[in-house]
Amino acid sequence: MAEGKITEDKVIVEDATAAKEFFESGWYGNLNNDKLELAFAEALLLQERGRLDIIREGKKMKFADFYHSCSRNKRFASLYSVYKDLRERGLPVRIGFKGSDFRVYERGAKPEKAENVKWIVFVAGEDYPCGLDILERATKLAQNIRTVALWAIVDNDSDVTYYVLNEIAP
Repeated sequence: MAEGKITEDKVIVEDATAAKEFFESGWYGNLNNDKLELAFAEALLLQERGRLDIIREGKKMKFADFYHSCSRNKRFASLYSVYKDLRERGLPVRIGFKGSDFRVYERGAKPEKAENVKWIVFVAGEDYPCGLDILERATKLAQNIRTVALWAIVDNDSDVTYYVLNEIAP
C-alpha cells in the first residue's frame, strides 16, 4: 500500500512507482519529479478504496479522521460527494481551474492523450444561495473553453443532481 504525506493543502506520494501507477492508471493528481501531488478529495477516495495510507506527523490516519480534517473547508463534503460520484461513474476527473471545481474528460481518456474537456463542474450544496451572476460566469467560462458547464447540487443525504448550464437569457 502506498503512503501519502499531508502538507498544508495537498497529499504527496513520494514513492515514484506508486505515484506513476496512480497517475497513469487512474489519472489521479499531478506528477512532478516522480512525486504525486493529490488534492484532498483524490487522496480521500484512494484511502477509502484501500489504495493509500494517509500519514500525518509520522502516524497513519483513519478515514474518519482524515475526512474530518478535510471538512474544515465547509465545501469539502459536497466536493467529495461529487468527486466520488463522477469517479464511480467511470469518468476521468481532474481538479478544476478558473473557478470550476472539476474537469471531466471523455470516458477512457488518458493523461498522454487527453482530448478537450467534456464538462466543467461547479459544486454547491442544496442550501447554497446562488445568484445569477455566478451562473453566468460559469456559463461564460464553459463557452470560452468550448465545453459544457454542469452545476452539481449535493443534497443533505449526499445525493448528487447535475444540471446543464447552457446560457443565461438577458
